[in-house]
Parts: sequence; C-alpha cells; structure tokens
Amino acid sequence: MNEIDWIGSLGVFQILLAYTLNVSGKLERRSMAYKLLNLFGASLACLASVLMNYIPFIVLEGVWAFVSLVSLFRKKE
Repeated sequence: MNEIDWIGSLGVFQILLAYTLNVSGKLERRSMAYKLLNLFGASLACLASVLMNYIPFIVLEGVWAFVSLVSLFRKKE
C-alpha cells in the first residue's frame, strides 16, 4: 500500500468505526466523538480522493466532512 491508500484507509476506518459504535448503541450520533470520527474520517478520505484526482469521491467525502463540521456547531436541541 502506498501513502494515499493509508490515508484513505484510515479515513474509511474512522467512518465505519463511528457507524459501528452507533449501531451497536455504544456511541450516540449526537456525541462529540461520533461527529469528530465522521469529520476526520471523511476529511482523510476526501484528501485521499483529491490525491488520486477521483472527483466523485471528492464530492462525496467533501460533503460528508462539511455536514459533519456543521453538525459540530449546530445548537443542541
């Protein structure tokens, strides 16, 4: 594996970890940890996609990271 593969794999791992922990009831989707795992995971996956110049995943992961970032600053209900 090259550097791009490691970056992308780490990002995808973080996203899947957040999802798995949420589905198993160990991490609430409103928790800071969940939001940060998604933000950093999507950012790393987006970076890997940029380095590969793969536009569809740049858009996907870029939007995922942006939505995660916005959720960090939203008012708690």
